Amino acid sequence: MNQNGIDPKKTYLVTGAAGFIGFYLTKRLLEAGAEVCGIDEMNDYYDVSLKEERLRILQETSGGENCGTFDFVRGDIADRETLRKLFEEKKPQIVVNLAAQAGVRYSIDHPDSYIHSNLIGFYEILEACRHHPVEHLLFASSSSVYGGNTKVPFSTEDQVDEPVSLYAATKKSDELLAHAYSKLYGIPVTGLRFFTVYGPMGRPDMAYFSFTEKIKKGETIRIFNHGDMRRDFTYIDDIVTGICAMLTHPPLPSAKGVCYKIYNIGNNHPEKLMDFVKDLEEALGREAKKEFLPMQPGDVYQTYADTSELEKDFGFKPDTSLKEGLSRFVSWYKSYYGWEE
Repeated sequence: MNQNGIDPKKTYLVTGAAGFIGFYLTKRLLEAGAEVCGIDEMNDYYDVSLKEERLRILQETSGGENCGTFDFVRGDIADRETLRKLFEEKKPQIVVNLAAQAGVRYSIDHPDSYIHSNLIGFYEILEACRHHPVEHLLFASSSSVYGGNTKVPFSTEDQVDEPVSLYAATKKSDELLAHAYSKLYGIPVTGLRFFTVYGPMGRPDMAYFSFTEKIKKGETIRIFNHGDMRRDFTYIDDIVTGICAMLTHPPLPSAKGVCYKIYNIGNNHPEKLMDFVKDLEEALGREAKKEFLPMQPGDVYQTYADTSELEKDFGFKPDTSLKEGLSRFVSWYKSYYGWEE
């Protein structure tokens, strides 16, 4: 076991390995000397060349000095036969399901892809773990399950039965499915409610990325709810450190005998949307043209993670400041896209 909590003797399966979080987790595992198999369908929800670049880096890291090996399958987790082959051949002991159709606003007009990836895809992962027993299944949930909850910070003990987007409804459904499979088939499962993840090589559909592109081009950025929103921005390295701390520590049986637990991974520090815009402008050295609009359907006023369970069980709390994280993102963006001042 290395200092990150990663056991390099285990075989890991990371779904969504060419995605934002999947890439960083896979890279951390490889650098710890672990064997990783990754699966990703490489869909075009956002620029595929960014996913290809992440894959290139992983393949370059694979087999390097003191690094583990990376095997990649291009495929859909909703395809039972693809998963069956993968589980039979690779025999993963720890599975991290990060493959999903992301995005709250996109879910309003494209429901099919959310049902396919987030429900059917996750069901197939659960079935694969049932028929090819694993030591631990971890899966991505989301802070969006808290919906319009007004009690803050959001605690995993809170009721989350009123989703305000289809995306949130699929993530809550995943939590319920995972609990049932854990109870029925003894699969140790940990669910991770991520809070507004950002950083270099991130998702172009996220505000920090799309705002940067618009500011670069001198275009107007759209600010919803007239700027009166708060988000618990969580830097990618903190997210991955949190996941790694849990990998080889599946939940102990609850009072009802179920090895299942949910954690928030967030910064425990909501930022005002306009402070975020100001920090981004400072990092870019340019002022944004702004258009203020009403709240969008499916949006929530604020997200704010109670991370006390994470701290209690793993002694870990995300701590990268938004200013520092945005500065790192902007440095990467300028280098990757060749932005000359």
